[in-house]
Amino acid sequence: MKNFLKTTLAVIIGTLIALFISSFVFFGIIGAIAAASEDNGPAVPAKAILRVDFSQPVTELGQEDAKAAFQSLNFSSAKPLGILKAVKAIEHAATDPSIKFIYLNINSMNIGMANLEEVRNSLENAKKAGKAIITYVDNFSQGSYYLASISDKIYMNSEGSSAMVGIGSTMMFFKDLLDNLGIQVQLIRHGKFKAAAEQFIASNISKENYEQNKEMLESIWGSWIEEIGESRNIEPAKLNALVDDLKLFSAESMVENGLVDSLVSRDEMSTILCNLFDVEEDKDLKFISLSKYADARVKPDLSAKDKIAVIYADGEITMDASEGLSVKRFYPIIREVSQDSTIKGVVLRVNSPGGDAQAAEILNKEIQLMRLSKPVVVSMGEYAASGGYWISANSEKIYADNTTITGSIGVFSMAMNYGKGLKKHLHINTANIGSNAHSNMMNGIDPLDAKEVAFMQGMVEDIYTKFTDLVSKGRDLPVEYVDQVGQGRVWTGADALENKLVDEIGGISDAIGYAAICANLDSYRLVEYPKVKTSIEQFMELLGGAEATVKAVANPEETIMDIYSKALEDGEFKVYARHPFCYEFRY
Repeated sequence: MKNFLKTTLAVIIGTLIALFISSFVFFGIIGAIAAASEDNGPAVPAKAILRVDFSQPVTELGQEDAKAAFQSLNFSSAKPLGILKAVKAIEHAATDPSIKFIYLNINSMNIGMANLEEVRNSLENAKKAGKAIITYVDNFSQGSYYLASISDKIYMNSEGSSAMVGIGSTMMFFKDLLDNLGIQVQLIRHGKFKAAAEQFIASNISKENYEQNKEMLESIWGSWIEEIGESRNIEPAKLNALVDDLKLFSAESMVENGLVDSLVSRDEMSTILCNLFDVEEDKDLKFISLSKYADARVKPDLSAKDKIAVIYADGEITMDASEGLSVKRFYPIIREVSQDSTIKGVVLRVNSPGGDAQAAEILNKEIQLMRLSKPVVVSMGEYAASGGYWISANSEKIYADNTTITGSIGVFSMAMNYGKGLKKHLHINTANIGSNAHSNMMNGIDPLDAKEVAFMQGMVEDIYTKFTDLVSKGRDLPVEYVDQVGQGRVWTGADALENKLVDEIGGISDAIGYAAICANLDSYRLVEYPKVKTSIEQFMELLGGAEATVKAVANPEETIMDIYSKALEDGEFKVYARHPFCYEFRY
C-alpha cells in the first residue's frame, strides 16, 4: 500500500508538472516565432527622447532567465539589459542627432551599485558631449538620486518624498541559535579581517569586522556624496550634515536645499517635455527605451576581422556547478578564447565573491596560459573579492568602480558538526568505525580534535601563502605589503586604488578601450562569453529540473541521503577563498 501511494502521488505530480511546463514551452515557442517574424530590431524615430527608467534589470551579461519567468508565470517579462550594452547605448546616444535629450524617469532601481556607477559615468560623458539630461520622479531613493544628480534639470512630484539617510547594512549572528540546536561550527582561517563564517562562531561582530565594514560603507557613501556635491554644487560636508539631521525627507526639503530644481505634477511635467521636444500635445512625444535603443543601435562591426572577447566571470567560484563561475563551465570557454586567433585581446569582467580556492587557481592558470597569446584586462563589477581577486591579480591592468567590493585576500576552512543536535532533537546515536586514527575526520558528526585542527590550519596557511605570492607577482608588490593589505580585509575600489590592488577607476568600456590599445587595434568587434542560451536550451534545463523534482517526491529517503552525502562532500578538506557574504545595501 505504501509503495502504491508513493507511486500514485509521483505520477500525479509528474503529470501536473509536465502539463504546466508543456504550456510554458508552447507559449515560449509562440513568442519565439513572433519575435522571429519581426524586423531586425526596433526602429529609432528621426526625432526621439531616450527614456531611462530601469523597468528591466541591468545585469552583467543580460542573460534572459527562463527559470525566473517560469517561477513568476511572467511569460512576457522583459529581458535584462547587459551592462556593456547599456553603457554602449548611452555612448551612442551622446552623439546621435535623432536623440533630442535623455529623460531619466527612475522610480525603481533594478541595478547593482557598481553598474549604477558605470551608467552614471556614461551619462556624465553624454552630458559633456552636449546631450541634455532631464529627470522626473515621484519619489527619490538614494540610488535614484545619485543617478539623477548628473542631470541638467531635476524635477520632482510635489507630493513626493525622499529617503536620504546614508548607506547601511545589517548582519545577523547565529551562534546562540546553533548552540541551542546542538550544532557546532569550527572555523580555521588566516587573516584577522577574514570574517567569512564569523556569524556562525560568534554572537556579535568582531572589532576587526566592524572596522572594515564601517570603512567600506563610508568609502562608498563618500564617493556618492562627492559626485553628487560636484554635480549640484553643494559641499559634501553640508550634504552629510543634512543627511545626519534627517533634513532631506520631503519634496519641499529637496528643493529648499538645492537637490531638486522644481516641483511639478505629472501633467506639468508632460508640458515641460512637450516644450523641450517642440510638440503641442504629449501624444506627440516619441520615447524610446534604453533597451530598445540598444537593440537598434548597438551592433557588432561585422566588417572587422579582429575581435576583443569579453568574458563574464560572474558568480561563486566552484568546481562543478552548472551555474555561476565554475571550472566545469569556464575552463572550456577560456580554452576556446585562447585558441581563437581572431581574438586579439580579452576583457575579463569579474563579478564574483570568490569560492573554492582550488577552482580559483585552476581558472587562474588557464587565464595565464591565455595571456601568452593575447592581453587580458580585468574589469571589476560589483564584487571581485577573495577568489574573485585571485583570478584578477595577474593581468595587464585592473579597472574597478569606486563602489566595487574587492580585496578580501584571505582563506578559510570550516567544519560544521551536527552530532549533538541529532541526539538532542532526533534521538539519533552514531558510531564511528575507521581504519586509522582520523578516518572519520570531517564526517559532519564529531568535532575536529586538536591534531585535526592543526592539520586544517596547515592547509589554510599553505593556500594563503600561495595567494599572497600570486598577488605579489601579479601586482609587483612585496609579499610583506600584500600580507599587510590582505589579512582577509575587504576594500572598496576607491580604497583598493590607494592600496595598489587596482590600477584605475573605470568601467567595462574603459577596460575594452585599454585592451584594444594593448592589442594595437584601431577597429574590432566585440564577442561575449558565455554565449547567451537560447530559449529552447533554457526550457530543456527546466524539463530536467522537473524530472528531478518528480524523482525527489517519489523517493524522499533517497533525497535525504543525497543531501547528507553532498554536505559531507562539500565539507571534506575544502579551503575557501571567498568573501564572507554578499551585501544587500539600502539605496
